[in-house]
Amino acid sequence: MGNINGNRKTGAERGESDIVRQKTLKSPINCTGIALHTGKKVSMTLRPAEADSGIVFRRTDLAGNGAVVDACWRNVVDTRLCTSLGDANGVIVGTVEHLMSALAGCGIDNAEIEISGPEVPVMDGSAAPFVFLIECAGVVEQDAPRRVIRILRPVGVRDGEASASLVPADSFGLDFEIRFAGTAVAHQAITVGIENGTFKKELSRARTFGFLHEVERLWAAGLARGGSLDNAVVVSGEKVLNEEGLRFDNEFVRHKVLDAIGDLYLAGAPLVGHFKGSCSGHATNNKLLRALFADRKAWCFDVMRQGDLAAPQELRQAV
Repeated sequence: MGNINGNRKTGAERGESDIVRQKTLKSPINCTGIALHTGKKVSMTLRPAEADSGIVFRRTDLAGNGAVVDACWRNVVDTRLCTSLGDANGVIVGTVEHLMSALAGCGIDNAEIEISGPEVPVMDGSAAPFVFLIECAGVVEQDAPRRVIRILRPVGVRDGEASASLVPADSFGLDFEIRFAGTAVAHQAITVGIENGTFKKELSRARTFGFLHEVERLWAAGLARGGSLDNAVVVSGEKVLNEEGLRFDNEFVRHKVLDAIGDLYLAGAPLVGHFKGSCSGHATNNKLLRALFADRKAWCFDVMRQGDLAAPQELRQAV
């Protein structure tokens, strides 16, 4: 591929030594947990996969070989309470965002996810348990260059008060802000990259959150049956109801960044560009990917090189 950025050297100029290789798991690893919305126990196994196969989900509770759904933005079928994937045959895999975020943060390109039900287990409501599983399984480099999606020109979407955009940058980073009036959340903002251990240290432990009146309404409607103070931060007015409190002063916006990373990894490859979200959720994040891929001049495939791994700046936050 030619030189798409005036200050970027071509492969010939830099040689091949800085090319980043694809990665997969070294060995399979299993976990069990409760599904957040169905409340049912589910078993999940993360397995190695061949180079260039991407991330795929396989429903082991369904018969036949057709119960496979690719982790792709095109397959997003529901974004109301989580990000759910589906196919034309009605196979559904829900609440994929935390696991996808962990795979992105750990640099896993190829994996097969076997799951015994229609929803990924919520674990503690963060991505940290999945990072732990990946580290326990081990990570191996594969004999294939890592492909990236390089952002060439700005793309943005709006959805009411929410907005999300991608602009060209030399590496992947995120700006995010949230605003909630009259609650313990209020206004929080953060700027962060996910490489060099930043994802594990600064983002992976941030838990999903909700407001007590919303949680009670979901329970009354038969939803969020697996939700509890063990797997979510629950806010009532100015008070956090979890006995242990928050893991970060701004855990709420950190979790929204975690969600965005997982949603954006459904692009099918790491993005090289800068994301900016304001009150953005799963629906807006998916709309952004759809807008990106609808504009063929806004992106291109490229080979990842070491310079693409550098976080653009240290974590910055404002509360």
